[in-house]
Amino acid sequence: MSLALVKNSAFDDIRRRIADAGALIFDVDGTLAETEEIHREAFNEAFVATAIDWHWGRRIYKELLRVAGGKERIRAFDQMRRSGPPLSDAVIARVHRVKTERFAALMADKGCPLRPGVRAVLDAARSREQRLAIATTTTRGNIDALLAPVLGEQWETMFAAVVAADDVARKKPAPDVYLEVLSQLDLPAASCIAIEDSGNGLMAATRAGVPVLITRSLYFHDDSFDGALAVLDDLTEIAS
Repeated sequence: MSLALVKNSAFDDIRRRIADAGALIFDVDGTLAETEEIHREAFNEAFVATAIDWHWGRRIYKELLRVAGGKERIRAFDQMRRSGPPLSDAVIARVHRVKTERFAALMADKGCPLRPGVRAVLDAARSREQRLAIATTTTRGNIDALLAPVLGEQWETMFAAVVAADDVARKKPAPDVYLEVLSQLDLPAASCIAIEDSGNGLMAATRAGVPVLITRSLYFHDDSFDGALAVLDDLTEIAS
């Protein structure tokens, strides 16, 4: 059998599994859209606005993305510094609040399209009355800033469950967001499929018992994704 036929057969199998799933559960940043560069820009603008002499380039930001959550990344970077007193919880909260405001402003100004194939997968799921959900460690405000311009102000009605950072005690790679989504959907984990872009997301879903489809993103393109159902460059490969 030719390599092309083997690849097509594998894609057909993934398409069948997606169509048969009880629900499709999406991560947000890097999965629905390539938002991380906008997040990085928002962090850097927040540092300037709060008179903190930091600047996160792509290399350091990629490292910090291993830490789930904006406030957690600020604290992690603060702990990496070799001098100066640590930032207080109040300062970290203020910087993160300004960062969230800057992210919303940047999104309103620049916008950020959905990744290739995402809209087709969402539309196909809705056409077959398949349930959709979101499991993310970003905030609801950030989700709204991304999805309202591209899916409409009532985007949340498309999803049977939306679980964000502030809805659970622990962020990915802990399974909490997926366990909460499964509880709200009232579905067995094995009947669903998670769509993720990072190793942390893969671990979180797997620990909750949810099979995972990976779409490689800008910052996690070279991650190892052992245990995933499949690893794709983007969803156009299985959107048809």
